[in-house]
Amino acid sequence: MSHRFGLGVPVILRNSEETESSTRVLKKRMRQVKNPFGLEIPHPATASVTKGITLTPDCLEDCILTCYWGCSVQKLHEALQKHVYCFRIKTPQALEDALYSEYLYRQQYFIKKNDKEEKYCQLPEDAQVVDFGPVPRSRYPLIALLTLADEEDREIYDIVSMVAVIHIPDESYRLSCRILYQYLLLAQGQYHDLKQLFMSANSTALSSSNTSPGERSTDKSLLEKAGLSEDEPELHEENSKDCVVCQNGTVNWVLLPCRHACLCDGCIKYFQQCPMCRQFVQESFPLCSKKEQDEDESTRILQDVLPGRVF
Repeated sequence: MSHRFGLGVPVILRNSEETESSTRVLKKRMRQVKNPFGLEIPHPATASVTKGITLTPDCLEDCILTCYWGCSVQKLHEALQKHVYCFRIKTPQALEDALYSEYLYRQQYFIKKNDKEEKYCQLPEDAQVVDFGPVPRSRYPLIALLTLADEEDREIYDIVSMVAVIHIPDESYRLSCRILYQYLLLAQGQYHDLKQLFMSANSTALSSSNTSPGERSTDKSLLEKAGLSEDEPELHEENSKDCVVCQNGTVNWVLLPCRHACLCDGCIKYFQQCPMCRQFVQESFPLCSKKEQDEDESTRILQDVLPGRVF
C-alpha cells in the first residue's frame, strides 16, 4: 500500500513559539532486541491446501520449525495468553500442551544456523482436507512455530519463539497465500504482534509483487471481508527515503497509531498530525538513533574517500 504526498494536502505546522507551549507528541523509548527468527514464503502463487506450501526459514541459531495444519483459532490465542500468565512457550511441546492437540496434522524440521534451505509442507492425502470452509473460520490453515533448538540459546535471547499465522488458498477462500500475523514471544512473558510499516513510495514502486492490479483489488476486498485489511501494509525496497515534508532529510520517524514512516529528525517536532493521512499522532519512535546515523554517515564518507587515495 503506497501513499504520495502532494502540495494540496493540508498539514499542521507550528512556529517555534507555538512549539514550546504546545503539548509535544510522546516519543517512545525503544529497546533494541535481536530476533533470531526469520521466515519467508518463496513461492506464494503455487501454494494451496491440496498442493502444500514451501517455507524458507532464516535463523541466527539452530532452530526447530513446527507446522500445525488446521490449528484452532481459539486455542492458538488461548496459548498466547498462557505464555503471558501461565508458562512460557519456548518449545514445540509447550505449544502443543497449550493447544490441547486442537490441530489436524503436524510436521517438524530441524533448521541449521543460517541455513536457508526450502522446506516443503503438505497435508497427507488421507487427511482428506480440501478446504477450511467459509469465513469466519474456526481453524487457521497453517501455523508455523520457530523455536530455538538449544536450551543455552533460550537463555541468551529475549525472543524465544515466533508464531506465524499463514493463509493458504483453497476452494472456499481464494485469497492469495501470505503471512497474516507474526507473534514474537519474549522470555519475560510478553508477546508482540509484528507489523510492517507504511512508507512513502514513488509511483513506479506501487507493488512489491508480480500480481496484476485486478488480483490486488480482489485480494483487498477479500481482506476487508475477513476484517484483515488494516494489517496488510507493504514495505517496498524501492521506497523514497526522503522526508515527505522537506524532501531533503532522511526518513527516520515512525508515527503511531497510523504506522507511517515519513518524517526526518528535523521535521518531526512540527507535527501533531501525520502529513500523509492526517491522523493525530499519539506516539512516535525513531528507526535509528542519532549516533547510529552519524556512524553510518562516517562510514559512507570514508567509503567515498578511500578509492584512489593514499593516506
